[in-house]
Amino acid sequence: MAPLLDDAAIDTALDDLPGWERDGDTLVRTAKLSSFPAAIAVVDRVAEIAEDRDHHPDIDIRWRTLTFRCSTHSAGGITEKDVALARSISEQIDAG
Repeated sequence: MAPLLDDAAIDTALDDLPGWERDGDTLVRTAKLSSFPAAIAVVDRVAEIAEDRDHHPDIDIRWRTLTFRCSTHSAGGITEKDVALARSISEQIDAG
């Protein structure tokens, strides 16, 4: 199991994750895409990444607005796995 990050490590990670914030034991980012198909394309790419890593975000889809939540449930909070996944999600959002 991945070790939990302490508050200082999470704050440092968030400094390098524009658009992400902490909500308790979760990293959260909401993004608006140009269209519903563009949003679903991002979700599809994130799904592939998550499957490869066996680490899956919670995803809320509202038309062209996506909200991603990353937390390592088995560890009870935020781990390096969540930070790495958040970085990859940001890359997919930025790619549109």
